[in-house]
Amino acid sequence: MNKTIFEITKMDCPSEENLIRMKLDGISSIANLDFDIPNRKLTVFHIGETDQIEKSVLELNLGGKKISTEQTEQTEFNENANQKKLLWSVLAINFAFFIIEMTTGIISKSMGLVADSLDMLADSFVYGISLFAVGGTVIKKKRIAKIAGYFQITLAIIGFVEVLRRFFGDEKLPNFSTMIIVSIFALIANGICLYILQKSKSKEEAHMKASMIFTSNDVIINLGVITAGLLVNWLSSSKPDLIIGTIVFVLVIQGAFRILKLSK
Repeated sequence: MNKTIFEITKMDCPSEENLIRMKLDGISSIANLDFDIPNRKLTVFHIGETDQIEKSVLELNLGGKKISTEQTEQTEFNENANQKKLLWSVLAINFAFFIIEMTTGIISKSMGLVADSLDMLADSFVYGISLFAVGGTVIKKKRIAKIAGYFQITLAIIGFVEVLRRFFGDEKLPNFSTMIIVSIFALIANGICLYILQKSKSKEEAHMKASMIFTSNDVIINLGVITAGLLVNWLSSSKPDLIIGTIVFVLVIQGAFRILKLSK
């Protein structure tokens, strides 16, 4: 048995972990994957050479780089029986906030909330693909990934068009208080998701939960929408909301292309 350690510089939340798991699924030489998200490290226990594994990691464009490969006598791995239950929990939370943010975003005329809702939907897709394709064939998983990726891109493009319409049109100011309040709740929800997922990790990593929360892209986006809400009120302009919406739509499309890579 060999143990290869990768540094994944862009692996800053559990969504990237699931993307990597799906990408490496089907490589028969892999015995176990051990993720250390706070330190952005992936340890792969495998038999034979690392060429196919390293190629798959690099194809995701998550800043993957092989650190070392060494032999190990470890052959038994403790799989968490609650992993599927945990994935269902975070899927439910992300999808619920997709609906909440999309609804309140439309009502409050905030593109920041609408864009953030799509980011929540993107995470739901990743967890959903992991769940619904469990035990299924690689072809089935790739088909689901392709549908999810194109659907996500379509929604983001519609969002871009709406941003342009509002930028050049005469729209009312978004409701800044709704933007701030809903984003605070979304921030809390993301923290809960990270906490739930960390329950599947070893106890000695518990002290790293806080660092995970503050390095998560989702949390940064939530803070961005909150800041945009404050600027909307301060400047009496919708431009901050449109700017943060555009940034998040770009991130959503980047995530969609990562999902589409899994379908190849």
